[in-house]
Amino acid sequence: MKVVLDQDRCIGSGQCVLSSPEVFDQRDDDGIAVLLAEQPPADAEEGAREAARICPALAITVAE
Repeated sequence: MKVVLDQDRCIGSGQCVLSSPEVFDQRDDDGIAVLLAEQPPADAEEGAREAARICPALAITVAE
């Protein structure tokens, strides 16, 4: 699995951090998401998929 985050599309809703804190974080100054693990461990993959599904800005893509 490979996770891609488009920070230019991110609106800082934080849904990705709530669903997958192992893979995403947010910058303190503006709330834009930060990708922590481009290739997350197996136990974090479902959370990354959920983050991509619920991202309101469609800023996250997951390639299997």
